[in-house]
Amino acid sequence: MISAVVLVKNQAEQLKECLASLRWCDEIVVIDDYSSDDSVKVAEIAGTRVFQHALNNDFSAQRNYALEKVQTEWVLFVDADEVVSKSLAEEIYQQTSQFLSSINGYYLKRQDSLFGKKLKFGESAFVKLLRVAKKDKGKWEGRVHETWKVTGEVGMFKNTLIHHPHPTIREFLSEINLYSTLRATELAERNVTVGWLEVIIYPSGKFFLNLIVRGGFLDGTVGIIMALMMSFHSFLVRGKLWQLRKQRKKYDFGY
Repeated sequence: MISAVVLVKNQAEQLKECLASLRWCDEIVVIDDYSSDDSVKVAEIAGTRVFQHALNNDFSAQRNYALEKVQTEWVLFVDADEVVSKSLAEEIYQQTSQFLSSINGYYLKRQDSLFGKKLKFGESAFVKLLRVAKKDKGKWEGRVHETWKVTGEVGMFKNTLIHHPHPTIREFLSEINLYSTLRATELAERNVTVGWLEVIIYPSGKFFLNLIVRGGFLDGTVGIIMALMMSFHSFLVRGKLWQLRKQRKKYDFGY
């Protein structure tokens, strides 16, 4: 048996399609970060188990909270802007139904579709995520860009998860601003240092890597926008980390 977990925050419209793609699961658990839109209503109409729990800028804590709520051996984590295709659903159900399997978790590839265009190159073409695992075989770590640390053998699914991120550039920028703040804070707490040279060179290098080396330009204008946004995210993380460390140093020395 398998449960699907969906984290949501003011994503009512996206949530409808997401939940519709999860009807094959034995249960669906929705963890809502006190949405102000109809996200909870959408989840309840779909017959899911809904829990409201504050994110508090910690995605791993939110996912680990969800693990405490599921009632099955296997768990599938899906974001509200993701859709499980029929072929992936069949593969997940088949593999997790094998009683004698030694595998404790599975990676899956994700297909990004930005502004209505599927991205075949750039950073998103190399994304693989550990999203399916046995409930008691691991915990999530990291405030943002969190990872599921699963013990034992892990496998890989052939079919892909469909991802519809950032409906508009405005929302894209809003999310980048949030995630970069969380990541910079996390790095500051780990006493990671950053210099002005890294603030400049790393984002530039990432832009070149995604646009040229990984072929992002082959996705056209959308690919160029994605490469720019990911580079900007890297700049914000390092710029905010530099600022946080400067503020901490000023506080430590009392001036």
